[in-house]
Amino acid sequence: MDIIEKRLKEELKNSYSPYSHYPVSALVICSDGSEYAGVNIENASYGATVCAERVAIFKAVSDGKRKGDLKELHVMVGSGRVGTPCFLCRQTIGEFFDEDADVVCYSTEGDKKEFKVRDLCPFPFGSEDLMQPV
Repeated sequence: MDIIEKRLKEELKNSYSPYSHYPVSALVICSDGSEYAGVNIENASYGATVCAERVAIFKAVSDGKRKGDLKELHVMVGSGRVGTPCFLCRQTIGEFFDEDADVVCYSTEGDKKEFKVRDLCPFPFGSEDLMQPV
């Protein structure tokens, strides 16, 4: 188990997932070497739940990082299988990561799958899709 997997597994303990019992941890690695960890945080009002990937990305953004600064995203689910980001997270990933950035998804059992952002988000919705003022 490499250092990233160990850190993700340790971070799973911070997940607040009393409703789904589906803990998730994430780690954003930036081009300057800085790292931002996140876990899923559930709420009895399910719509108020926030995914681990978005927590980690939002921490980086709130620290001043922008697209081009975020280099890799690592995600682990505590279910024993490899899971991939949900579509809300994929939209956020597409906003803040370059299309050739790495997304690595791990299981707690040592399995992993590697993707490029363009593979997870093949048809991104971006600023160019917004209506322009007339």
